[in-house]
Parts: sequence; structure tokens; C-alpha cells
Amino acid sequence: MDLMRNRLYRLIDRLPEDERTKLWKRLEAVYQDDYLLKAIQSSKQSLQPGDTLTREGALEFLAFLS
Repeated sequence: MDLMRNRLYRLIDRLPEDERTKLWKRLEAVYQDDYLLKAIQSSKQSLQPGDTLTREGALEFLAFLS
């Protein structure tokens, strides 16, 4: 594993700065998409019917809090 990590670091170090910036933006977007997808999948497994509000129910609840 360390060998692959070292190769990856050397490859990244050889990239020009603008390419690293573009790569980082793409990786960040992929990471955030993956994080969100895992959260959605987790909520589908743990939520039961009635645990979430409809749009109308949420608006009523917000009005009640105000």
C-alpha cells in the first residue's frame, strides 16, 4: 500500500498547479456526491413511514415555530 501511495504522490507532484487545481475540484465534487449518496442510502434504511414531513406539514411546523 505504501508503494502505491508513494507513486501517487510523485505523480501528483509532477502535475502543473492548474491541473492539480482542476483535479482537486473534481475530486471534491465526487467526494461530496459520495457522502450525500451514502447519507441518503442510510436514511432510507433507518426511516420509517411517518418519520418525515410532507412539504405542507413542514410549512405548518415552521409557522407554528414562528
